[in-house]
Amino acid sequence: MRWMSLFLAMTMTMAVPLAAEEIAPAMLDALPAADVVILGEVHDNPLHHLHQARAIAAIRPTAVVWEMLTTEQALNMPDDRRAPDDVSEALGWEGTGWPAFALYYPIVTAAGSARHFGAAVPRGQARGAFAEGAAAVFAGDAALFGLSDPLPDAEQSDREQAQFEAHCAAMPIEMMGGMVEAQRLRDASLAQAAMLALAETGGPVAVITGTGHARNDWGMPALLRRAEPDARVVSVVQIEASDASAVGGALPYDVWFVTPPHPRNDPCDAFR
Repeated sequence: MRWMSLFLAMTMTMAVPLAAEEIAPAMLDALPAADVVILGEVHDNPLHHLHQARAIAAIRPTAVVWEMLTTEQALNMPDDRRAPDDVSEALGWEGTGWPAFALYYPIVTAAGSARHFGAAVPRGQARGAFAEGAAAVFAGDAALFGLSDPLPDAEQSDREQAQFEAHCAAMPIEMMGGMVEAQRLRDASLAQAAMLALAETGGPVAVITGTGHARNDWGMPALLRRAEPDARVVSVVQIEASDASAVGGALPYDVWFVTPPHPRNDPCDAFR
């Protein structure tokens, strides 16, 4: 009954984000109707990509937006997608720094004939945002996504601290303002790509991205709702059990569920 109440609320409130609600993975088969469904992941967790594929099979999107692909890479998505190695080669996936394409291939299969759009920010552009600010290098209407406006002091501080911790406290805190600007740039690029995909295909649009970009408070959904207030947007995020235990209070997503953590080395080893 709790899920039915959530379904009714989400279909009635249209573009208004909801407080976070935990669901079971089985509910991926019956997500509420939306124009844009953001499917947040922990990038190297294979189970998360299988869940995304399951959601996409149910959503049947007309378009998929990828954080991992540039616009040019997405245009190279082949018509024949039966062989994952061939798709990976066509996209130029190897060497991009993302986890193996085999993890993402179930998403491509589930998407069927959907069009694919890229939202990745080239490294040079990200470096420009770090040095000059997101608005200075964004390839679009920076004001539309709020990039021309300074963040509120509290949010700026929170985001810099989050970046500091994400980088294992191995970089000076004074550098984190640039990191926040690069993050804002990526969020705006995702929102812009989703708007383009929705306009060109009619939707629904599925977005494949990390959990940080799927935040309702300051991530891609917030920027998309600002730029396209009539769009129905739903963020669906997966959180690993080890991370969920450390999270307190309301989560900044519409719906979320917990998965087992994927075994991995300590990511902070790279900074040591």
